[in-house]
Amino acid sequence: MEKDFAGLLHKNQLKITGPRLGVLQVIAQSDAAITQPALEKIMGADVDRVTLYRILKTFEEKGILHKVIDLNGTANYAICSPRCTVHEHHDEHFHFNCINCKKVYCLDDVPLQSIKIPEGFTAKDINLVISGLCDKCNAEKQPKMPEHQTAGV
Repeated sequence: MEKDFAGLLHKNQLKITGPRLGVLQVIAQSDAAITQPALEKIMGADVDRVTLYRILKTFEEKGILHKVIDLNGTANYAICSPRCTVHEHHDEHFHFNCINCKKVYCLDDVPLQSIKIPEGFTAKDINLVISGLCDKCNAEKQPKMPEHQTAGV
C-alpha cells in the first residue's frame, strides 16, 4: 500500500517526523493489524516505547489508525478507512483473529448487515471479531499429496 503519509500527517495537523512516518509505513506494509510490541521490535532504536505509545494514541484519535482488541486482550492497530476523521471512525467491519498464528486481519470486503439495537440504547463502539484459521494457516494444515498423485492434476 503506497500512501502519501506526509500529506496524511499534514491533513491531520500533525508534525511530520521520522517516527510517525516510520510507524505508518510499517503498519501499511503489514498484511495484518500489528501490536505495539511488534512495532517496537520492527522499529528498534528508531522510536522508544513512550513515543510509540503517543504516536499510536494520536493516530487513533485523529482517525488515522483503528484499534482492534484480539482474543488475548492485546491491542492491534490497522490503517483506518479514508472516511475516518478525528470526530468519527468508520471502521465498522469484521476482523478475523487467527487462533494459530494470532494475526488479526481487517475484513473490509465482507458485507456487514445493519444492526438494530433496542430503543434507549446508544452504541458508542462495535467490536466484530471472528476467530478461526486464516488462509495461510489453513493451507499449512492441509495434508500434502505425494508428488506422484499431483502430477496429473
